[in-house]
Amino acid sequence: MCAIQEDTRNGDTVLTPGIQLGAAETGLLASVGVAEISVTRRLRVAFFSTGDELTSIGTPLAAGQIYDSNRYALHGMLNKPAIECYDLGVIPDKREAVREAFREAAEVADLILTSGGVSVGEADYVTETLQEIGEINFWRMAMKPGKPLAFGRLDKAVFFGLPGNPVSVMVTFYQFVLPAIRKMTGANPRDPLLVQARCTVELKKSSGRMEFQRGILQLEKDGSLSVSSTGMQESHLLTSMSRANCFIQLPAESTGIHAGEWVSVQPFTDLV
Repeated sequence: MCAIQEDTRNGDTVLTPGIQLGAAETGLLASVGVAEISVTRRLRVAFFSTGDELTSIGTPLAAGQIYDSNRYALHGMLNKPAIECYDLGVIPDKREAVREAFREAAEVADLILTSGGVSVGEADYVTETLQEIGEINFWRMAMKPGKPLAFGRLDKAVFFGLPGNPVSVMVTFYQFVLPAIRKMTGANPRDPLLVQARCTVELKKSSGRMEFQRGILQLEKDGSLSVSSTGMQESHLLTSMSRANCFIQLPAESTGIHAGEWVSVQPFTDLV
Protein backbone atom coordinates (compact mmCIF):
# COMPACT_ATOMS: atom_id res chain seq x y z
CA MET A 1 0.00 0.00 0.00
CA CYS A 2 1.50 3.29 -1.09
CA ALA A 3 1.48 6.30 1.24
CA ILE A 4 0.69 8.91 -1.42
CA GLN A 5 -2.94 9.99 -1.28
CA GLU A 6 -4.84 12.85 -2.87
CA ASP A 7 -6.80 15.20 -0.61
CA THR A 8 -10.00 15.68 -2.59
CA ARG A 9 -10.87 18.87 -0.73
CA ASN A 10 -8.03 20.97 -2.12
CA GLY A 11 -6.01 18.68 -4.39
CA ASP A 12 -2.92 18.68 -2.15
CA THR A 13 -0.70 15.63 -1.93
CA VAL A 14 -0.44 14.35 1.62
CA LEU A 15 1.52 11.57 3.31
CA THR A 16 -0.38 8.98 5.30
CA PRO A 17 0.83 5.83 7.02
CA GLY A 18 0.69 2.71 4.90
CA ILE A 19 2.05 -0.78 4.40
CA GLN A 20 3.85 -1.93 1.30
CA LEU A 21 2.55 -5.22 -0.02
CA GLY A 22 5.28 -7.76 -0.59
CA ALA A 23 5.23 -11.51 -0.98
CA ALA A 24 4.70 -12.14 2.76
CA GLU A 25 1.90 -9.58 3.05
CA THR A 26 0.12 -10.94 -0.02
CA GLY A 27 0.38 -14.47 1.35
CA LEU A 28 -0.87 -13.32 4.74
CA LEU A 29 -3.96 -11.76 3.17
CA ALA A 30 -4.62 -14.95 1.23
CA SER A 31 -4.22 -17.07 4.37
CA VAL A 32 -7.18 -15.29 6.01
CA GLY A 33 -9.31 -15.35 2.87
CA VAL A 34 -9.00 -11.68 1.86
CA ALA A 35 -9.54 -11.39 -1.90
CA GLU A 36 -9.65 -7.62 -2.35
CA ILE A 37 -8.19 -4.62 -0.51
CA SER A 38 -8.04 -0.87 -1.08
CA VAL A 39 -4.67 0.47 -2.17
CA THR A 40 -3.32 3.89 -3.06
CA ARG A 41 -1.55 4.71 -6.27
CA ARG A 42 2.13 4.32 -7.00
CA LEU A 43 4.62 7.11 -6.33
CA ARG A 44 5.09 9.22 -9.46
CA VAL A 45 8.72 10.15 -10.13
CA ALA A 46 9.79 12.41 -13.01
CA PHE A 47 13.46 12.75 -13.91
CA PHE A 48 15.62 14.42 -16.53
CA SER A 49 19.26 15.23 -17.27
CA THR A 50 20.60 18.63 -18.25
CA GLY A 51 23.54 19.51 -20.46
CA ASP A 52 24.30 20.42 -24.06
CA GLU A 53 27.10 17.84 -24.02
CA LEU A 54 24.70 14.95 -23.41
CA THR A 55 23.02 12.71 -25.95
CA SER A 56 20.86 9.60 -25.58
CA ILE A 57 22.17 6.21 -26.60
CA GLY A 58 21.36 5.31 -30.19
CA THR A 59 22.28 8.79 -31.41
CA PRO A 60 25.69 9.42 -33.01
CA LEU A 61 28.02 11.51 -30.86
CA ALA A 62 28.97 14.94 -32.13
CA ALA A 63 32.24 16.63 -31.20
CA GLY A 64 32.38 17.34 -27.47
CA GLN A 65 29.38 15.12 -26.63
CA ILE A 66 29.04 12.14 -24.30
CA TYR A 67 26.27 9.61 -23.79
CA ASP A 68 23.86 10.32 -20.94
CA SER A 69 24.37 7.41 -18.54
CA ASN A 70 22.64 9.10 -15.59
CA ARG A 71 19.06 8.67 -16.79
CA TYR A 72 19.61 4.97 -17.43
CA ALA A 73 21.16 4.48 -13.98
CA LEU A 74 18.27 6.39 -12.38
CA HIS A 75 15.71 4.34 -14.28
CA GLY A 76 17.37 1.17 -13.04
CA MET A 77 17.31 2.36 -9.43
CA LEU A 78 13.69 3.54 -9.73
CA ASN A 79 12.48 0.31 -11.31
CA LYS A 80 10.41 -0.79 -8.33
CA PRO A 81 6.76 -1.91 -8.08
CA ALA A 82 5.74 1.08 -5.96
CA ILE A 83 7.09 3.65 -8.46
CA GLU A 84 5.71 5.01 -11.72
CA CYS A 85 8.50 6.63 -13.77
CA TYR A 86 8.39 9.58 -16.16
CA ASP A 87 11.60 9.96 -18.17
CA LEU A 88 11.67 13.51 -19.57
CA GLY A 89 14.92 13.02 -21.47
CA VAL A 90 17.88 15.34 -21.90
CA ILE A 91 17.18 19.06 -21.42
CA PRO A 92 19.56 21.57 -23.05
CA ASP A 93 21.37 24.22 -21.01
CA LYS A 94 18.82 26.94 -21.69
CA ARG A 95 16.84 28.73 -18.97
CA GLU A 96 13.47 28.41 -20.67
CA ALA A 97 14.03 24.74 -21.54
CA VAL A 98 14.87 23.93 -17.91
CA ARG A 99 11.88 25.96 -16.71
CA GLU A 100 9.53 24.11 -19.09
CA ALA A 101 10.90 20.73 -17.97
CA PHE A 102 10.19 21.66 -14.36
CA ARG A 103 6.66 22.71 -15.27
CA GLU A 104 6.04 19.42 -17.08
CA ALA A 105 7.48 17.39 -14.20
CA ALA A 106 5.43 19.24 -11.57
CA GLU A 107 2.21 18.46 -13.44
CA VAL A 108 2.64 14.69 -13.12
CA ALA A 109 5.09 13.91 -10.31
CA ASP A 110 5.25 13.63 -6.54
CA LEU A 111 9.05 13.52 -6.73
CA ILE A 112 11.29 15.28 -9.26
CA LEU A 113 14.89 14.21 -9.85
CA THR A 114 17.42 16.01 -12.02
CA SER A 115 21.04 15.22 -12.78
CA GLY A 116 23.50 17.97 -13.62
CA GLY A 117 23.03 21.71 -13.55
CA VAL A 118 23.43 22.14 -9.77
CA SER A 119 27.09 23.18 -9.68
CA VAL A 120 28.35 26.74 -9.78
CA GLY A 121 28.74 27.49 -13.48
CA GLU A 122 27.54 29.73 -16.27
CA ALA A 123 25.04 27.22 -17.63
CA ASP A 124 23.94 25.53 -14.40
CA TYR A 125 20.32 26.60 -14.42
CA VAL A 126 18.61 23.96 -12.28
CA THR A 127 18.98 25.54 -8.83
CA GLU A 128 18.63 29.02 -10.28
CA THR A 129 15.34 28.12 -11.96
CA LEU A 130 13.93 26.30 -8.96
CA GLN A 131 14.70 29.26 -6.71
CA GLU A 132 12.56 31.37 -9.05
CA ILE A 133 9.54 29.07 -9.44
CA GLY A 134 9.81 26.90 -6.32
CA GLU A 135 12.10 26.72 -3.30
CA ILE A 136 15.54 25.37 -2.43
CA ASN A 137 15.81 24.17 1.17
CA PHE A 138 19.47 23.20 1.07
CA TRP A 139 22.26 23.05 -1.49
CA ARG A 140 25.71 21.44 -1.28
CA MET A 141 26.73 18.80 1.22
CA ALA A 142 30.00 18.06 3.01
CA MET A 143 30.35 14.71 1.29
CA LYS A 144 32.37 13.10 -1.51
CA PRO A 145 31.24 12.29 -4.07
CA GLY A 146 28.04 14.31 -4.26
CA LYS A 147 28.82 17.76 -2.89
CA PRO A 148 26.54 19.74 -5.26
CA LEU A 149 23.29 18.13 -4.05
CA ALA A 150 20.18 20.32 -3.92
CA PHE A 151 16.84 19.70 -2.20
CA GLY A 152 13.61 21.67 -2.37
CA ARG A 153 9.99 21.74 -3.51
CA LEU A 154 8.07 22.72 -6.62
CA ASP A 155 4.34 23.06 -6.11
CA LYS A 156 3.27 19.73 -4.55
CA ALA A 157 6.40 17.84 -5.60
CA VAL A 158 9.57 17.13 -3.64
CA PHE A 159 12.78 17.87 -5.57
CA PHE A 160 16.29 16.45 -5.50
CA GLY A 161 18.92 18.01 -7.76
CA LEU A 162 21.61 15.36 -8.15
CA PRO A 163 25.15 16.10 -9.38
CA GLY A 164 26.21 15.52 -12.97
CA ASN A 165 28.90 12.86 -12.51
CA PRO A 166 27.39 9.36 -12.66
CA VAL A 167 28.93 7.96 -9.47
CA SER A 168 27.78 11.07 -7.59
CA VAL A 169 24.27 10.46 -8.92
CA MET A 170 24.22 6.91 -7.55
CA VAL A 171 25.77 7.81 -4.19
CA THR A 172 23.38 10.72 -3.51
CA PHE A 173 20.41 8.66 -4.72
CA TYR A 174 21.32 5.88 -2.30
CA GLN A 175 21.98 8.15 0.68
CA PHE A 176 19.18 10.71 0.24
CA VAL A 177 16.60 9.81 -2.40
CA LEU A 178 15.99 6.21 -1.33
CA PRO A 179 15.10 7.18 2.28
CA ALA A 180 12.71 9.82 0.89
CA ILE A 181 11.10 7.24 -1.41
CA ARG A 182 10.67 4.84 1.51
CA LYS A 183 8.85 7.52 3.49
CA MET A 184 6.69 8.62 0.56
CA THR A 185 5.67 5.05 -0.26
CA GLY A 186 4.81 4.12 3.32
CA ALA A 187 7.75 1.81 4.00
CA ASN A 188 8.94 1.53 7.56
CA PRO A 189 11.80 3.98 8.24
CA ARG A 190 15.13 2.40 9.04
CA ASP A 191 18.70 3.44 9.58
CA PRO A 192 21.25 2.34 6.97
CA LEU A 193 22.70 -1.10 7.53
CA LEU A 194 26.32 -0.62 8.67
CA VAL A 195 28.79 -3.38 9.47
CA GLN A 196 32.39 -3.31 10.64
CA ALA A 197 35.00 -4.85 8.38
CA ARG A 198 38.78 -4.99 8.30
CA CYS A 199 40.15 -2.99 5.39
CA THR A 200 42.71 -4.92 3.36
CA VAL A 201 44.23 -1.90 1.61
CA GLU A 202 45.31 1.64 2.40
CA LEU A 203 42.67 4.27 1.63
CA LYS A 204 43.66 7.87 0.98
CA LYS A 205 41.44 10.76 2.01
CA SER A 206 41.57 14.47 2.87
CA SER A 207 39.75 15.75 5.95
CA GLY A 208 36.70 17.98 5.73
CA ARG A 209 34.10 15.85 3.93
CA MET A 210 32.54 12.47 4.61
CA GLU A 211 33.50 10.04 1.86
CA PHE A 212 31.61 7.10 0.40
CA GLN A 213 34.32 5.06 -1.28
CA ARG A 214 33.27 2.06 -3.32
CA GLY A 215 34.34 -1.29 -1.93
CA ILE A 216 34.08 -5.06 -2.19
CA LEU A 217 32.86 -6.71 1.02
CA GLN A 218 33.51 -10.39 1.56
CA LEU A 219 33.29 -13.05 4.24
CA GLU A 220 36.61 -14.59 5.31
CA LYS A 221 37.12 -18.25 6.21
CA ASP A 222 37.26 -17.38 9.92
CA GLY A 223 33.81 -15.76 9.73
CA SER A 224 35.07 -12.16 9.84
CA LEU A 225 34.32 -9.50 7.25
CA SER A 226 36.94 -7.80 5.12
CA VAL A 227 36.64 -5.04 2.55
CA SER A 228 38.85 -3.90 -0.28
CA SER A 229 38.68 -0.94 -2.66
CA THR A 230 37.38 -1.17 -6.22
CA GLY A 231 40.34 0.96 -7.30
CA MET A 232 40.25 4.50 -8.62
CA GLN A 233 37.48 6.52 -6.95
CA GLU A 234 36.90 9.40 -9.37
CA SER A 235 33.22 10.32 -9.58
CA HIS A 236 33.01 9.85 -13.35
CA LEU A 237 34.16 6.21 -13.22
CA LEU A 238 31.02 4.08 -13.17
CA THR A 239 33.16 0.94 -13.09
CA SER A 240 33.82 1.74 -9.42
CA MET A 241 30.08 1.25 -8.78
CA SER A 242 29.72 -1.73 -11.13
CA ARG A 243 32.47 -3.64 -9.31
CA ALA A 244 31.33 -2.65 -5.81
CA ASN A 245 28.88 -4.26 -3.42
CA CYS A 246 29.21 -1.66 -0.65
CA PHE A 247 30.21 1.85 0.37
CA ILE A 248 33.19 2.27 2.69
CA GLN A 249 32.15 5.19 4.90
CA LEU A 250 35.02 7.42 6.00
CA PRO A 251 34.05 10.23 8.43
CA ALA A 252 34.80 13.87 7.67
CA GLU A 253 37.64 14.08 10.18
CA SER A 254 39.42 11.01 8.77
CA THR A 255 42.68 11.55 6.88
CA GLY A 256 42.88 8.01 5.53
CA ILE A 257 42.91 4.38 6.53
CA HIS A 258 45.85 2.00 6.91
CA ALA A 259 45.58 -1.59 5.76
CA GLY A 260 44.34 -3.76 8.63
CA GLU A 261 42.21 -1.05 10.28
CA TRP A 262 38.48 -1.46 10.87
CA VAL A 263 36.04 0.63 8.86
CA SER A 264 32.27 1.15 8.66
CA VAL A 265 30.77 -0.46 5.58
CA GLN A 266 27.31 0.06 4.09
CA PRO A 267 26.34 -2.97 1.97
CA PHE A 268 24.24 -2.38 -1.13
CA THR A 269 20.87 -3.66 0.02
CA ASP A 270 18.62 -1.58 -2.25
CA LEU A 271 20.50 -1.26 -5.55
CA VAL A 272 19.58 -4.74 -6.79
